[in-house]
This record gives sequence, structure tokens and C-alpha cells, in this order.
Amino acid sequence: MKVQVTTCQNGVRIVSEQLPHVRSLSVGIWVNAGSRYELPEENGITHFIEHMLFKGTKTRSARQIAELFDRIGGEINAFTSKENTCYYAKVLDHHAELAVTVLADMFFNSTFTAEDIERERQVVLEEIYMSEDAPDDDVHEKLWAIMYPHDALGRPILGTAATLATFDEAMIRHYMEKHYSPQNVVISVAGHITDELLTTIEQLFGQFQASAEAVEPVLSYPAFSAGEVVKERDIEQAHVAISFPAIGMKNPDIYSLIALNNIIGGNMSSRLFQEVREERGLAYAIYSYQTSYEDVGSLTVYGSTSKQQLSQMQHTIDATLLDIVAGGITELELENAKEQLKGSFVLGLEGSEDHMNRNGLNELIHQRHRSVDEVLASIDAISMDTINELITDILLQEPAIAIIGPENQNKW
Repeated sequence: MKVQVTTCQNGVRIVSEQLPHVRSLSVGIWVNAGSRYELPEENGITHFIEHMLFKGTKTRSARQIAELFDRIGGEINAFTSKENTCYYAKVLDHHAELAVTVLADMFFNSTFTAEDIERERQVVLEEIYMSEDAPDDDVHEKLWAIMYPHDALGRPILGTAATLATFDEAMIRHYMEKHYSPQNVVISVAGHITDELLTTIEQLFGQFQASAEAVEPVLSYPAFSAGEVVKERDIEQAHVAISFPAIGMKNPDIYSLIALNNIIGGNMSSRLFQEVREERGLAYAIYSYQTSYEDVGSLTVYGSTSKQQLSQMQHTIDATLLDIVAGGITELELENAKEQLKGSFVLGLEGSEDHMNRNGLNELIHQRHRSVDEVLASIDAISMDTINELITDILLQEPAIAIIGPENQNKW
């Protein structure tokens, strides 16, 4: 079915996709507000607000919200990224209006009491500590700090203990007045949709007006910085993350980058997985991934191994990447990557939540909704020439490197 976009009088966009074969419905409030749009002293507040919207409204307590969705067998949750925030619910179709009404209540009527703020501050602080305790998470935070040392993209989504300690109701409301404006909000709904539901959504979200403080998100186009950081910890394994500058998600070669990543380390048949794990048994975890924002992107390799095998793993990763630079990839690798991309894309649209997420993000970033056939055609069109250009443009750059592991380990 075709994706429909309706723009309310106040600028809120409602994106809907009818899925007649399902009995579920997913709805998400997408806000064009992420950690990259925070001031340094606000670092972490986007994520903190995401937590706070679940702490109670003028008419519903946090417990009542949780019990309501448990009682109807639904799900309610949220996430914050560097570029956007999403509050979403998935329910049976006959509970759709209730889910939308509760989400709107949370969005417009959360109370942000001092007691709730203090309690949730401790919860998020534990989340920060948990992330820092996990070296496979911490190494990536260290990596982004190297890549973009002077830009909000290099700061953690969770914020820091120091910034978290300063958040209060006034800061929360000021941030929301700046970023939670109608032009920055998309309501994405997918599943078994009725006309009555769409009318309800427009009534709930089509009336609020932008504050005088409202701002439009501005991309920073930060320059990538190469460098290396080593953090010693009393742990058994060394965790290594290596990142190269890549391309943003609006770049026409984005599907080629995804295919190249799959060949390098994105799956079990990839070069890195086969060389590092299968052929040499140097690591259990070895993979690569691509990250793309509107303006910039990166290609990252991650591996973890014992102190004794770190040097050999490092050498094998370097040799594998150099081999790709020198010899390129094979036609068979490219065809396999295309088929895998097409399979994962189509299989990733099996449920209403998948469609809701795709449509919400597409509206925020691209303001365009391509059909499945259009995307599959773009994947088929990936050429060896484009892949070779990306290999040269990306893998010949100086990388950013972060290592966390036992004492006296070798640097990269």
C-alpha cells in the first residue's frame, strides 16, 4: 500500500500506511531532536526527556501508564538517537485510539515534578555507569569522541554525570520549547488503520503551536578527526574499534556503502569474519558497521580478543583491509551482498512496527517515501565502479582508533 502524508495546519506531519493483512497497529511520535542538537551544557537532556515522558501526566501516573499497556497486551517504549527521538506504541488494532490518546497525554501533559526528576536522574546515572562498565560499549563512545572532538556528534547520547546533575524542570521545558515544535514532529502510523483513528491523531496533534523559542535543527557538517586513544582496564580482553570517514545517508551511494560494509565485516561470510575468526580463531566478536547521519558518516571495524592475541588480530584486520584496497572485491561478493541487502530489507518489513519506523525516519530525513520496488532497484543498480570508488575514498583515509583493554598492551 502507498504511504500517505497529511500535513496539519500547524505543520505536524501524519504519515500513514495501511497494512490490511495485519491486526496490529504501531504508532510513533518522531521528533527531529537528538543529542547532536544539544548545547554542551545540555548534553544528555534529549535522552533524559525521553525518560521523563514516562513518569506521569496530569491525569495518569507512571504506574497507570505501564499497567494500561500491560492490560491490553500492548507495548510502549521510546529511544533517543543522535538525530531524533521516537515515542512509540504497538497494540491490537481495536486499542489504537487508546494508545494514541495516552501517547499524546505523555507528549503534552507530562508533569516533570522535582521528585520524579531526581528519581530518574539516578536511573539514568546507573545507565551511564552500566555503559561505562561495558567495554564493548565504552570503546565506541571513546571512538566518537576522537572522531568529532569539537562537535556534539562526538558527545554521548546519555550525557555525563556532570551535565545530568544540572537538569531541572526549567531546563527540560526550555529544551522542549526549542525543539518539540510542530514543524519538528512527525506522527507515523502503520497497520490496520481506520479513518476515525487518523481524525483522532489530527485532533490531538494538529492544534499545538510553536513556542517563540522554537528553532530548526541545523546540521554542523563536522570534519572527521583521525587519532588514537588507549584506555587501560583490568579486564581479560582488549576491545578495538577503528573508524574511517564515510558518507551521509542522503548520499546517492548509500546503498553501495551498505553493500561494501557487508563484504568487509557485516556478516558471517565477510572478509573480516572469515579471516579473523574462522581461519585464525583470533576473536569471537569481529564485525564492521556503517553509521550514516544526514551530513556525515563512518565505517567502523570492531574486534575483541585476549591480550596475547591482540597484535595478531590487529595485523589480520590491517592485512584484510589492505587486501581490499589493493585487489578490490569479487563479482560474486558483490552479487551476494546485493541479494543479502534485498533479503534483509524485505524481511525487515514484516511487522507494523517496521513500517512505522521506516516511514517516520524517511519523513524526517528525506521527506520522500520510496516503494519497495524502488529500493530493490537501487540495490540492483550498485556497480563495481562505485564500490571501488568508496574503497579508495574511505579505506585510504587515516582512521580514528580506540582501544580498551589490559595493561601493557600494544598500541595500534
